[in-house]
Amino acid sequence: MVAAVPTTTRARADTVVPWALAAGTAAVYTLFAVLQWRLLESPSWDLGIFTQLAKAYAQPAAPVVTIKGEGFNLLGDHFHPLLVVLGPVYRLFPSGLTLLVLQALLLGLSVQPVTSVARELLGPARGTVLGVAYGLSWGLQGAVGAQFHEIALAVPLLAAALAAFLRGRWRAAALWAAPLVLVKEDLGLTVAALGAVMVWRAGRGRPGPESSPGTGHLRRVWRSTQGRTGALVLVWGVAWSVLAIGVVLPALNPGGTWDYYDRLDPAADASLLVRVLTPGEKWVTVLLLVGSAGVVGATSPLVWLWLPTLAWRFVGNVPFYWGWDWHYSAVLMPVAAAALLDVVAGRGDRTAGGPAPPDRTEPADRRAPPGTGAGGWATLGVVATTATTLLMTPVMPLGRLAEPATYALPERHDAAMAAIEAVPAGATVETDIYLMAYLVPRAQVYWVGNPGNPAPDYVQLDTLRRTWPDRDITDAASFAEERHPGTDYALVLDAGGFQVARRVG
Repeated sequence: MVAAVPTTTRARADTVVPWALAAGTAAVYTLFAVLQWRLLESPSWDLGIFTQLAKAYAQPAAPVVTIKGEGFNLLGDHFHPLLVVLGPVYRLFPSGLTLLVLQALLLGLSVQPVTSVARELLGPARGTVLGVAYGLSWGLQGAVGAQFHEIALAVPLLAAALAAFLRGRWRAAALWAAPLVLVKEDLGLTVAALGAVMVWRAGRGRPGPESSPGTGHLRRVWRSTQGRTGALVLVWGVAWSVLAIGVVLPALNPGGTWDYYDRLDPAADASLLVRVLTPGEKWVTVLLLVGSAGVVGATSPLVWLWLPTLAWRFVGNVPFYWGWDWHYSAVLMPVAAAALLDVVAGRGDRTAGGPAPPDRTEPADRRAPPGTGAGGWATLGVVATTATTLLMTPVMPLGRLAEPATYALPERHDAAMAAIEAVPAGATVETDIYLMAYLVPRAQVYWVGNPGNPAPDYVQLDTLRRTWPDRDITDAASFAEERHPGTDYALVLDAGGFQVARRVG
């Protein structure tokens, strides 16, 4: 006979294990971030942009980011006022690495609510495995590899909101979801989708004595706490997305518009469906999402929360949006885990073959027992999502931790450090993306790809890699004089392919 686990021991484990997994995940992602920083890797210019934003908020000042252009307020690019929280952290640790570590901590933090509710609904073993599979999921790894983006703040908020929803604590879910509208303009639609699920679930509750088809049904939904909460969340999300895209972003953008209209092609013609469904790379992304939801999780209405993000990505004309290897899928990972739990833990929608939706007013004898799950479906779902994580890891960032070269300094490390040191503190510098984030703490940085930059004090380039415009540059001084007619520059450093030119006239 197997001895029962004491209640106090189980309760202690239910508290400790989720936090331990969160800390472990954060540690692994922090290790990767530090190694990537040492390797001088720059997947894009975004880390430089957000580092410059954090530097501005630390002063404190408006988030003017000259990497985007002279006087460019980054709140006119994307609507992310919640990033003001970066200011105090950057003030203490002024480095681009600070943002990478902070992102690792935030993604790790999201593991806690997911694992906690998973252990509660599936039991300790399956719940813990699901927590590990979520924490190392391909969407979160992609975000770590792509370096810092604003969605790092969204992932733990969304994870906490969905955990509260699964427990039937809809007001708490609403409060956790509400700040998402301040992370990025499109996330208001994700919040609205959560509100829509709440309204749907409220409408599928047990009929009351006064219920009747049509208006009676709507009245019952509105009279329920869940229905009102869901409706308010839906309106809140839509209102903020409309306000951000239609008013705030155009008002703060130098061009007086939202910069990303030209990346979307939503024309409702015969080719729209073809554009959405092709190329096949989009289907791979969808299949990976279904795998992360344990396959059966795809029947949960919570996957409605995928639709806003997938819609703008698949309608968009930027190939980077379509695949699975950047940061764009990070906010979809908590949804995948929650959808799996929603179905296999005995809380799926009746249309998906599950029992009634959660309702804390429902008699205790009608609720699914905690930790029981849906038997074999729960195990199969956890196996599917774990298999998806395992299959993807060798081609994702964490797969590189098994490679010895990841732990060695790059061959041109010393030359890169010399190029950074050659730009004095407080100077203005025009640069390509390769050392951009490293220069931001010490100088006012401009990107060489922007027309109209003022003539800087210094120009720093990596002449061994192609830069903007798409050309090979062999002499930074000549390049600077060509970009800024009437000025004279002289090389002050040429080492390992890195060149620094100083303005002399």
